[in-house]
Amino acid sequence: MRQHVNPLSKYFYDIEPIPPIKEIFNQDKRPIHLDIGCGSGAFLFDLANQNKNWNYIGLEIREKLVDKAKLKLENESIDNLFFAFGNASYLIDDFINNCPGDMVSSVSFNFPDPWFKKKHHKRRIIQPELIYKISQLMKYGGLISIKSDVEELFKYMDMIIMNSKSFITYNCPYFEIIEYYNPTNLQTNRENYVRSKKLKVFEKLYKKI
Repeated sequence: MRQHVNPLSKYFYDIEPIPPIKEIFNQDKRPIHLDIGCGSGAFLFDLANQNKNWNYIGLEIREKLVDKAKLKLENESIDNLFFAFGNASYLIDDFINNCPGDMVSSVSFNFPDPWFKKKHHKRRIIQPELIYKISQLMKYGGLISIKSDVEELFKYMDMIIMNSKSFITYNCPYFEIIEYYNPTNLQTNRENYVRSKKLKVFEKLYKKI
């Protein structure tokens, strides 16, 4: 069951400010991975525990899930993980002001809300403006990863990213990528569920040029 949250609501105009990277992470020179739409953060907890040479930031628009993730983080000794609540587009505006322009190495969109009705497509997380902002934040050669179990949404996201002219399709298998945020190919709970039902996962990598 997907929880619909309208990202265009005025409620999300005000954001939780993101501190400077030096204040978030003790080891602030590590590459940074952004997971946009991270839910309660289970995927990021797994990644952060396995890959101590990366810093992970989860952005999520559902406040209760962020509160749950932050509470769990307080009870675990993980120094390479951070969560922020709000609309990703506004959060990234703040992020740009507090992060060197070439520090973000990768960004993931894992099974975002498809917003099936055409009149609601403007609520989808991947929009031209957001991809432009990400391109300003990401280092050259950085990667975007998208995954969905909805083919129409996958094609929509692919079109927007490719139309940005800032990214190209990256066909290199993840295990051949020297610097990758997910070297052991961990899967989100949603992906595990979809694959357990023998359904197709549509996925693609893009490299910033």
